[in-house]
Amino acid sequence: QVQLVESGGGLVQAGDSLRLSCAASGRTFDNYVYVMGWFRQAPGKEREFVAANTWTGNTYLAEHVKGRFTISRDNAKNTVYLQMNSLKAEDTAVYYCAAGRNSGSIYSRGKYDSWGQGTQVTVSS
Repeated sequence: QVQLVESGGGLVQAGDSLRLSCAASGRTFDNYVYVMGWFRQAPGKEREFVAANTWTGNTYLAEHVKGRFTISRDNAKNTVYLQMNSLKAEDTAVYYCAAGRNSGSIYSRGKYDSWGQGTQVTVSS
């Protein structure tokens, strides 16, 4: 397994930017970290896909964040980042990073077998 710790959340105003970090430890260079994803969950709502990338640099973004968010990773530092620009009130949620290589769509929660504890992002309007 891989252990994941998110950081970088906070309270910001609409239009501001934040960069979330996800530090990984454990089995960082095997199937558990080949695909890394970011999900978010607002109160009363289902956890939803935000972004994902692979060891080789392929990236995937949810339609509602495309053009505003960017996912990247630094394999040497065992860290994945989510750069969030032009934040909106509807981006308010707990953001989770995840790792794994289960079968299924990269957009599905079932793809991932390791999860961080989450970091709160609150955007005021």
